[in-house]
Amino acid sequence: MSQSFAELKRSSQSSLDALLKETNKLTSNESARGKDERFWQPAVDASGNGYAVIRFLPATKGEDIPWVRIFNHGFQGPGGWYIENSLTTLGKDDPVTKHNNMLWNRGDDAGKDQARKQKRRLLYISNILIVNDQKNPENNGQVKLFRYGKKIFDKLNEAMNPQFEDEKPLNPFDFWEGANFKMKIRNLEGYRNYDKSEFEAPSKLAEDDSKIEQTWASQYSLNEFTDPSNFKTYQELEAKLNKVLMTSTSEVTAEDVELAPEPAPVVKPPKESVAAAKSEESDDNMDYFQSMLKD
Repeated sequence: MSQSFAELKRSSQSSLDALLKETNKLTSNESARGKDERFWQPAVDASGNGYAVIRFLPATKGEDIPWVRIFNHGFQGPGGWYIENSLTTLGKDDPVTKHNNMLWNRGDDAGKDQARKQKRRLLYISNILIVNDQKNPENNGQVKLFRYGKKIFDKLNEAMNPQFEDEKPLNPFDFWEGANFKMKIRNLEGYRNYDKSEFEAPSKLAEDDSKIEQTWASQYSLNEFTDPSNFKTYQELEAKLNKVLMTSTSEVTAEDVELAPEPAPVVKPPKESVAAAKSEESDDNMDYFQSMLKD
């Protein structure tokens, strides 16, 4: 049901509980081609370090959750690159997942290594307000879409689920009692690290509610990113996978799918691509995917 701005303000205090339910779902179970001008990414200096201040925004009109979660794959085979969104985003079977399960169940190191290289990767998309973009100040005050990985999502979740009794739960997506997010990017061994990032003290986005409502009206719908019509069919993805691997995936069986564990570690991508994030940062791989074109 569509929500009015007045209703949004009245529900400010209670909306945190609904978000906590969603984060619990995610943590308990756990693009598009060309440049999309709606998206923003923080710039870094020559040393790979960067700083920006952003504000995560609430769900836009007609939507309930202020983020979408997407799984995708990005790897190179003898037949080229496979860079596609995974149907597991929609809770459906995906040919890469099935093929990886078969490789893992073979039990040999070579199969497990290949499955790790082809594992699905996680990203989130939210609306943000750019408060301070040091490298590109012309972005300040603009509403943009922001892709981010598990590391930053964990920061959001930690704010909503504080570990200590003297910490008050924070809804970082709230206009009135949310908080600016200070994004501190460090280059550690060639990879982006967000450990130093933190929230400021809670504050109202703007003193004038009309300014807040204007920001809310400027947000982008997130529904398109999980609309089934924007995903390739299983058959199309399987054909692409067979082309990239120069093989057939028909040997995958239902038994393979049920028994296989989810491969955990991720290995570095080829040198000719922009590096994916390492270890716990492996989900923050936007530079990696944006640097490669589909076949």
